[in-house]
Amino acid sequence: MPHREQDVKSKPKSIGAGSGAANSKVGTTSRKTGTTNAKAGMASRAAEPASSPAAGLGEAVEAMAQIGLPVPALLKLQSDYIAESTSMWNQLLSLPGADTPAPARPADRRFAGQDWLANPAAAYLAQMYLLNARTLLQMADNVDGDEKTKARVRFAVQQWVDAASPSNYLALNPEAQRKAIETQGESIALGVRHLLDDIARGHMSQTDESVFEVGRNVATTEGAVVFENELFQLLEYKPLTAKVYATPLLLVPPCINKFYILDLQPENSLIRYAVLQGHRVFVLSWRNADDSIAQYGWDRYIEDAAIRAIGLVQQISGSEQIDTLGFCIGGTILATALAVLAARGERPAASMTLLTTFLDFSDTGVLDLFVDEPMVRMRELTLGAESPGGGSLLKGQELASTFSFLRPNDLVWNYVVGNYLKGETPPPFDLLYWNSDSTNLPGPMYCWYLRNTYLENSLVEAGKLKVCGVPLDLGAIDVPTYLYASRDDHIVPWKGAYKSTRVLAGKLRFMLGASGHIAGVINPPAKNKRSHWVGAGDSLPDDPQQWLAHATEHPGSWWTDWAHWLKGHAGKQIPAPKRFGDAHHKPIEPAPGRYVKAKA
Repeated sequence: MPHREQDVKSKPKSIGAGSGAANSKVGTTSRKTGTTNAKAGMASRAAEPASSPAAGLGEAVEAMAQIGLPVPALLKLQSDYIAESTSMWNQLLSLPGADTPAPARPADRRFAGQDWLANPAAAYLAQMYLLNARTLLQMADNVDGDEKTKARVRFAVQQWVDAASPSNYLALNPEAQRKAIETQGESIALGVRHLLDDIARGHMSQTDESVFEVGRNVATTEGAVVFENELFQLLEYKPLTAKVYATPLLLVPPCINKFYILDLQPENSLIRYAVLQGHRVFVLSWRNADDSIAQYGWDRYIEDAAIRAIGLVQQISGSEQIDTLGFCIGGTILATALAVLAARGERPAASMTLLTTFLDFSDTGVLDLFVDEPMVRMRELTLGAESPGGGSLLKGQELASTFSFLRPNDLVWNYVVGNYLKGETPPPFDLLYWNSDSTNLPGPMYCWYLRNTYLENSLVEAGKLKVCGVPLDLGAIDVPTYLYASRDDHIVPWKGAYKSTRVLAGKLRFMLGASGHIAGVINPPAKNKRSHWVGAGDSLPDDPQQWLAHATEHPGSWWTDWAHWLKGHAGKQIPAPKRFGDAHHKPIEPAPGRYVKAKA
C-alpha cells in the first residue's frame, strides 16, 4: 500500500515632522526657533503592560513625533525647489521657436512615451511630479533620527510618491486616454473586467494565469510522490542517466512559496539539471497550510518535515549520508534540522548547499523596516500560540503583497496601469505565475520565526534556543557547504548571506551571482546570461566587501561550478534505480503531487 501518515521573525536645529511638504510654500515654519518638534505626553500609556501592542504603538508614535529636519537642509531644499519649479514654469510659458530647447525625454519610463512629450500639460505635470518626488525623498533622507526610523520614513514616503504618480490615474494618463479613444471605450471596459476578475481571484494579475497549469506546463519533471504527512509530500524524480551517484540529493524549498520555482520549465529547471548531472533527486513539497495545521509551530516543521524527510531519503536510498540543499527560508529550516540532529549525535549530511539563505539575521535589508517588538508582539497575540484560538493562519496573499510593495512600481503600479487603465492582458511569464501562487503559514510557526530570527537574531547564538528539545548550535554543522548569494537581492542581501561564513564549521565555498533573489538563482547555463563572482582561493575574510574586491567575475551561470563541487561529495556511481521509492514507500501519485496544487 502507498505510505501515508495520519499525523496527516551637537545636532543642528531641526524643523519638525509637521512642516510643509514639497511645494512653493515650503519653509513657512518659523526660523527663529529652528524646530517645531511635537512632544506628546506618555502618562496615558504608563499603565499599559510593556508587552502590549498599545504600549509599543505609543512608543512608536512618540519616536515619530521627535523626527525633525535640520534647518540648513530644509533651506537648501526650499531654494532648489523654487529654482527648478520656476524654470519649468518659464519653459512652459515660453513661445516655441528656434531658441526654445525641446523638452528632454524623462529618464523615468513611466513618462517616456510620446503621448507624455507631445502634450504640454501632461509633460509639465510629469516634470512637476518628478520634482516633488525628488524633494520629498530628499527631505526623508535628511530627517533626524536613528537609522531605522530614517529608513522607515523614506520607505513610507517612497510608497506614497509611487502611488501618487499621475501615470496611475486615467484622468492624468494621456497614453490610457488615447487608447480609450482609439478603442471607443473598449479598453476601459476591459480594464473594469480585469479589475473585477482580480477581485474575485484575490490578487492582482501579473501574468496571464490562464496559460499555466501546475503539472501540465510548469513543474513537469517526471517523478512520483513516495511519502506524505500533514506537512509535506516527498517527491522522487526519475533518473535520466544510466548510473546515478550513490549519495542522493534532498532539496528543501521555501515554505512561503511553492517548490516549482526550482522546476518551472525543462530548460530552466534546477531539479531537472541536477537529475541530468546523475543525482538521485528528492524534493520536499510543502503543504499549503489550512486550518487543520494552523496551530503548528517551528518545531513541527523541523521534526516532522525536514528531519523526517532526511530520514526518509536515507531509508529509500539505502545511503547513510545524503547531500542537502535549502533555498531561502528552506535553507534556514534545513540548517536548523541538521543542527538538531548534530545535537543528537547524528551526521546525516555529506554536504549542504544554501541558496540565498540567512543564518545570521543581523543584516536583513529592507525587511528589517517591518520588524520591531510592537509588530512582533501584535502578531503573537493575533496569530501565534497566545492568540485566542491558540494560533491561526497567516494568509499567503498578505506575504505576497508585502514582497510586491518592496518594488511597487514594477510589481504593483505597472499592472494597475496596464491591466486596468489600458485594459491589457499581461503577457504569460512562468516566474510571475509562480510568484502569484501564494501559500499560507501556521501563525505560531511564523511568529516563532519572526521573533527568533528577524527581531532577536537568536538562531545564530549557540545554545540560546532549544529546538525539538535540544540546545541549538549552528556551528555544530561540520559539513562541506556551498553558499550562494545574489548581488542585487533585496530579500536576502548578499552581505547578510555572507555572514553564514562566520557561523558554520565545515569547509565553505561562497559564490556570488548577478541579479536578484529569484533570477539570480534560476540562471541555467544554456541561456549564457548574467555572471558570477568566484573568490580568491579558499579565503573568506570577515568583510564581504574585501572578499568581493579579490573575487573574479565570470560570465554565465554559477550552476556549473556548483555541479562540479557537488560531484565531489556525491560518492561513487551505481546503476540508476528502476522504480520510485522502496518496498515500504511506494508511489502515491505522480509528481508534482496534489499539495503543490492547493491554492491559498
